[in-house]
Amino acid sequence: MRKIIPIEEGDYYLSEKGYKVFTEQYHLKRGYCCESGCRHCPYGFEKKTGKKQ
Repeated sequence: MRKIIPIEEGDYYLSEKGYKVFTEQYHLKRGYCCESGCRHCPYGFEKKTGKKQ
């Protein structure tokens, strides 16, 4: 079971279209890669290739 990580200041920002964009800070706190091709993925996952670098 995965833990719920509380969202704090600096964990995300709003895009021009109003979507939440999670930052590298949040991804590192979460502790794993979800393999969704996140914009700020610190784990090196590339959605186009489906591989981590």
